[in-house]
Amino acid sequence: MRAGLYTQDSIERLRQAVDMVELVGGKTDLRRVGSRWVGLCPFHEERTPSFSVDGEKKVYYCFGCEAGGDAIGFVRETEALDFPEAIELLADRYGVELQREAEDPEAEQRRRRRERLRALLERSARFYATYLWDSGEARKAREYLLGRGLAEEILREFGVGYAPSAPDRVALSAQRDGFTPEELIAADLARRGRGGGLYDRFRGRITFPLADARGRVLGFGARAMGEGRGPKYLNTAESELFHKGRQLFGIHVARAHAAKAGRIIVVEGYTDVLALHHAGVRESVAIMGTALTDEQLRELERAAPLIVLALDADRSGMNAMLRAVQSAGDRAELRVVEMPEGQDPAEMLAKSGIDAFLARLDGAVSVLEFQVRRILVDADLGTPSGRDRALQEARPLISASPARTATRDHLVRMVADRLDVPADYVSADLASGSGPRRAPMPASAGAVALGPERTFLAQCLGGGERGRQYLKRLEDGHFSSETARRARAHLIAHFDDPVRDLPADDPATASLITAVAAEAAEQEGPSEIVIEINYLQLEFRRVEREMKQAQQEGDVVRQNSLAGTRQAVRRELDSAMGQTA
Repeated sequence: MRAGLYTQDSIERLRQAVDMVELVGGKTDLRRVGSRWVGLCPFHEERTPSFSVDGEKKVYYCFGCEAGGDAIGFVRETEALDFPEAIELLADRYGVELQREAEDPEAEQRRRRRERLRALLERSARFYATYLWDSGEARKAREYLLGRGLAEEILREFGVGYAPSAPDRVALSAQRDGFTPEELIAADLARRGRGGGLYDRFRGRITFPLADARGRVLGFGARAMGEGRGPKYLNTAESELFHKGRQLFGIHVARAHAAKAGRIIVVEGYTDVLALHHAGVRESVAIMGTALTDEQLRELERAAPLIVLALDADRSGMNAMLRAVQSAGDRAELRVVEMPEGQDPAEMLAKSGIDAFLARLDGAVSVLEFQVRRILVDADLGTPSGRDRALQEARPLISASPARTATRDHLVRMVADRLDVPADYVSADLASGSGPRRAPMPASAGAVALGPERTFLAQCLGGGERGRQYLKRLEDGHFSSETARRARAHLIAHFDDPVRDLPADDPATASLITAVAAEAAEQEGPSEIVIEINYLQLEFRRVEREMKQAQQEGDVVRQNSLAGTRQAVRRELDSAMGQTA
């Protein structure tokens, strides 16, 4: 919804109607000092108050972090909302009617229909929640939820409810309140039976309202309470209001906590979120067992600058983490909590307690490190070829980390220790700039200790027609030495017989060509994604070299252009590495 749909007069009336002290006081304790109110800043950690509110002018300001603005800005920052969402939330809270600009009749009709459907869903959520706590039929559901250690206060806060087992209880009562059968079907609260009558979609199930960031209910997840009653979980079907790929269970509760904590924690299931909130980890949301989508990532990025993935340790959970990397690119910082095998966060909290989970949160690793660790876990370390393969897969990932940093050193040591090879062997030739170098090669390591450029030439040579095409994509700028450039030209001309017509007057190039040909003959044909990763590594280094040259020459325009290219290559590289999952 665009802010332009509301008149400036109505927005100004809203600003005047807001009780600024009451609004801000909900996020931080305020005390009066003269004509102002002061307290600890809700936007950064501090011990001495530097945050103040002017109740008359209806503005806030922090002398510590320099955050400031009016009521709308405060809600946007603390609730992770955009401008129109913020003014709609404030209008609801302070009872201000927002006047709309002239609206297209069809657009107005669609808006009014959505408002009707949301009202129906809100009504149903209240009904389910009341039924959970007041009905005898829901006794087993209450016992189940409370038996999992979930507090009634948290269950009520999230609107958890229970759908009666009667076939049409919700449909009949909603129609008595003026809602039509078509609206019930559009909201997926009811469906038509063979005889044409309506029956409730959710029956005999615990219900979890699925709300947007403003807390508006758009659908439900529903858990069966017994065997033989259909699937364990049912979700509202995709509709004009509900899109599962956009939903994050608990985002309306977690967003304010996430804004203050500077992070948001992503888990898989409803009970994981409820258990974490009960334990005090209030910045938690769930993706409800699906792969993390680009739309969900955008919502997470609005909530906090750091996204921490605490998904289940099984294969599907790991794959969801890696797919997230493909979607995120450079937009967000993602870190991964390594969960115990076979346990989700709720189970871990019940078994080991909150301190154990917090310790894992503190030990969250970058997605790059998570990928390297996964390669080592999956590797066949009992054979030389298995260790060789693990090293070949890990080295492009290590190369993706910045050179001469603690991160790269940590990854190198981790791989060296797990594969039982010297650290200088793992790190050999990861950095570009000086041409091929070699470390002493352990007998178990085979012939994978090649520099990035030489490695890629061998992969192209062993990659058949696909490798030939990648070889042709290379340019002089991809190589750090003239010898490698001449070797590439020779390989293109003699792809099918690379050691024919070796340059007798250039022993360095002849030696490199021979070594590349021998390496290609010893390897199994590399997959396209492995070739792609190594090509993008060379492309990234080429751009880096050109940026350094532009910097030395003081060419700011060229630097800015190359910065955009570097970011695009980085996104492609992250996406390609994510496909190794």
